[in-house]
Amino acid sequence: MHPYDWWTPGFPWMWIFPFMFFLAIVFMVVFFTLFLRGGPFWWRHGHHDPTRETPRQILDRRYASGEINKEQYEEMKRDLER
Repeated sequence: MHPYDWWTPGFPWMWIFPFMFFLAIVFMVVFFTLFLRGGPFWWRHGHHDPTRETPRQILDRRYASGEINKEQYEEMKRDLER
């Protein structure tokens, strides 16, 4: 018996090894792509992003930078508190 007889065309499952290798590569690419982007959406859903500003923080920042005046600030603050 030749040592490479398992890879002869008569071997019924010889297609499964390249197929499994292909699936492993696809899985690794998808997994690492999602991992580098912060995970799939179902991991992030419902979690608070600490870098995201709240509406009140945005309003305070706009007032501090001079984009809006005091009257606009007070009116928008009242709207947010409702």
